[in-house]
Amino acid sequence: MASAPQDPALPLFYKDLIPLNSQQHAGWKTRPTDKATWVAGINSVPLTVEEFPQAQRNFPIIFTAGESPIPLVLMGMNEGANVFFDDEGTMTETVYVPAYVRRYPFMLAKLRPDSDELSLCVDPTSDLVGEMDEGERLFNDDGQPTEATTNMLQFCENFEIAGTKTAQFMAELQKHKLLMDGELNIDTGGGQPFTYRGFQMVDENKLREVRGDVLRQWNQSGLLPLIYAHLFSLELVRDIFNRQAVQGKVPNLPAPEAVNA
Repeated sequence: MASAPQDPALPLFYKDLIPLNSQQHAGWKTRPTDKATWVAGINSVPLTVEEFPQAQRNFPIIFTAGESPIPLVLMGMNEGANVFFDDEGTMTETVYVPAYVRRYPFMLAKLRPDSDELSLCVDPTSDLVGEMDEGERLFNDDGQPTEATTNMLQFCENFEIAGTKTAQFMAELQKHKLLMDGELNIDTGGGQPFTYRGFQMVDENKLREVRGDVLRQWNQSGLLPLIYAHLFSLELVRDIFNRQAVQGKVPNLPAPEAVNA
């Protein structure tokens, strides 16, 4: 149903990645857009735990399969299906947009494997950056970053901090063996139900068995509400499926009216 980015060299969305510097990119600008073309046709996007409260209102939150799971939001139930962004990347209704989507085409990355230092990088294939007539400059005449660059750097730094918190959250779930292989069945009222696998979710039975002192600690730290945000968000699976059916994006579904709301 959903998976983490498979290319180990480049993250999801990015076709190339180069570090920004005032010498080579002195004349570069960045421009805003109302079309997130990079998310068109993408059904699942990485999410940080800090975003669970906002994201759970619009999307199911699941975890990838494997030994190093990460949280994802589902924008569609099938690969290639996004019910909130059309094929041109225009948002079809107002929903929460994950930070992973909003940071593109920028991100922080290591330039050398032997160093932990992160540098602000950009995807040069994006039409949102480069030498263009309109937009905000990335560097001033004296080579210093402009406010636009500084703001994006801060955004990316905050995203990395949130990523660390997310890793800690996932480690806690794995420590207590709370993750289980997920399976979601959607009965359309005719024929075989649609079954989705290939992801993980919190095992509610095991959650009930967690010791009281651990639960109190999780409640005080804010971890417990995040777990329930994930569990509650799964109620949106049928909503996503129905949207997909109306848009004709469910494989082998005879007709949208076959889906019960």
